[in-house]
Amino acid sequence: MSKNLTSFQFEITPKDRINLSGHNSLVIWITGLSGSGKSTLANSIEKQLFEQGVKTMILDGDNVRNGLNNNLGFSFEDRTENIRRIAEMSKLLIESGTVVIASFISPFEENRRTVKRIIGENNYFEIYINTSLETCEKRDPKGLYGKARKGEIQDFTGLTSPYETPLNPNFSIDTSSSDYTIKLAELISVLSKKITLNG
Repeated sequence: MSKNLTSFQFEITPKDRINLSGHNSLVIWITGLSGSGKSTLANSIEKQLFEQGVKTMILDGDNVRNGLNNNLGFSFEDRTENIRRIAEMSKLLIESGTVVIASFISPFEENRRTVKRIIGENNYFEIYINTSLETCEKRDPKGLYGKARKGEIQDFTGLTSPYETPLNPNFSIDTSSSDYTIKLAELISVLSKKITLNG
């Protein structure tokens, strides 16, 4: 990083933008195995918050890798850089007064701590989708587990690359559980209270 960089202090502050939005900003970070239901959950959260008049933006794994991070692979170093860039982008979005719903496998605890450090602990709400590997592999919506089992995909999370279970998530949910709808309603209630200005 260049020593000749100086951040300009603009007059309109993140707090001003939050007040204009009419709600607090937040990064809702959804982590879990491939096929666990991260994108589906992100979509459900956004729809319900959007209906409440909340300014939202979803950042989703494949979508971001097809654009901003299309030069990154799946080595530990590239995964780390992928998450770092997403964290920096999320920081910009929450400073605009937006609720960010970030849906990424993000398998390493170290990387998730980096996100929290970059955006600030008070701006970070972690959801762990604890759907089992067996269930995810049965679903295999993209056919990735099948390819990984055949050796066609290297460093595949849950099989040939580890997934480190979150140590202290803000919320845990199993998308295959019979009480999923009840848990989802509970989650939306928790998020709504957290996002409410002066709540």
